[in-house]
Amino acid sequence: MPSDAALVWFRRDLRDYDHAALYHALKRHPRVYCAFCFDTEILDRLAARADRRVEFIWRSVQALHAALAGRGGALLVVRGRAREEIPRLAAQLGVAAVFANHDYEPQAVDRDAAVARELAAQGVEFHAFKDQVVFEKDEVLTAAGRPYMVFTPYKNAWLKKLDAFYLKPYPVARYVRHLAPPPAALSAGVRSLEAPSLEALGFQQTNLLAVPVPAGMAGAQALLQDFLGRIRAYHERRDYPAAKGPSYLSVHLRFGTVSIRELAGLAHAEGGRGAETWLSELAWRDFYFAILHHFPHVVGHAFKRELEDVAFTNDEALWRVWCEGRTGYPLVDAAMRQINRTGYMHNRLRMVAASFLVKDLHVDWRRGERYFADHLNDFDLAANNGGWQWAASTGCDAQPYFRIFNPVTQSEKFDPQGKFIRRYVPELAKVPERRIHAPWRMRPADQEAVGCVIGRDYPAPVVDHDAARRVTLERYRRAGGKG
Repeated sequence: MPSDAALVWFRRDLRDYDHAALYHALKRHPRVYCAFCFDTEILDRLAARADRRVEFIWRSVQALHAALAGRGGALLVVRGRAREEIPRLAAQLGVAAVFANHDYEPQAVDRDAAVARELAAQGVEFHAFKDQVVFEKDEVLTAAGRPYMVFTPYKNAWLKKLDAFYLKPYPVARYVRHLAPPPAALSAGVRSLEAPSLEALGFQQTNLLAVPVPAGMAGAQALLQDFLGRIRAYHERRDYPAAKGPSYLSVHLRFGTVSIRELAGLAHAEGGRGAETWLSELAWRDFYFAILHHFPHVVGHAFKRELEDVAFTNDEALWRVWCEGRTGYPLVDAAMRQINRTGYMHNRLRMVAASFLVKDLHVDWRRGERYFADHLNDFDLAANNGGWQWAASTGCDAQPYFRIFNPVTQSEKFDPQGKFIRRYVPELAKVPERRIHAPWRMRPADQEAVGCVIGRDYPAPVVDHDAARRVTLERYRRAGGKG
């Protein structure tokens, strides 16, 4: 007799509500098992054994298991190469089908294709669904049927297409009676009650508790409710790193502990400039996923192929001071110290820090992209790549390459009182407000008076911005930049 059971494979969708794959599995099958794999193909590449993201996932997996158990099910947890462990688990459980949600990163696409082939060889179906974006792949195209390559027209088409159908949540609760408890017999590699300890996974506790990042669905909802009380001022406060402006939900979107449909629906219903601006940011997220899907060469290469060969100096000393937050430009240094200390960087500062690395220090954008990938709690390949290529002017952006952020004027505009700078660069704590953006301009006697002698207590600027800007313009022009 054919099996009546199915397996839902959770990945970057760690919630038990408004979940496309879970809904379709529960609707079609009377017995549905749930599983998560700590994929060693991913984990083994991580350099640090104390990785905030692994701990976030670990805590969120525990929360997901508790939620599923409360509904009569469980979360089966395995560790190994997902392309091997998921087919093995499907065979052990004797399921007829495996359900998952789309993942758009090239390695994930390859992994899913391998899993689908192995399952097919076992006579098991593999079904995948859109879940982590509002619109995917070919859902938003130009009138000529081509992918958009500039954001604003994409956003306009995205907003025009947005309606109640695309924002409607999947009614998982309607079919939760079909959730299956763990089978009586499990192999030694499967645990049904809780995720393996961090130590068992080869990782250590991080400073996640010292720098709170609430995990799981409950953490996402707490942040969401807090943000909804501030959303009307989002457009006014979001660019100021010392202000509580952002939603702080990016890591939850990354790992799917909150539903994108829920967020877009709330913003759409709220209306007003704050909500509209935030909805635009959610559209940016979809846009970069679409770019990754249609133009996979952006992984490792310039979107604008004519700028593939910009001449970067890649000075190792300049690279190190950028990484360590010792460039002598306070806002850049504060941004880098924030990411190093917390795993988070304010979005405005991501643009400033990236522009500075590429266009002031003349370091290849791919090195900065990799650094953010290693350090950001919310690292997402599509958005990270898109953001770095935007800053480097090699990406899908209508603006010409001669847009170069001035780190001093950005500081004066977006941290006018130096509150953010003082939080992360305590050497500058006593520097007057009018000097904190460019402390090297203080007279030597004034530097002594505030206990911040440039070159002793805080570094002098490692480059002259105006001179570096001129070099950048010439190098981009030679590489074929157009503006």
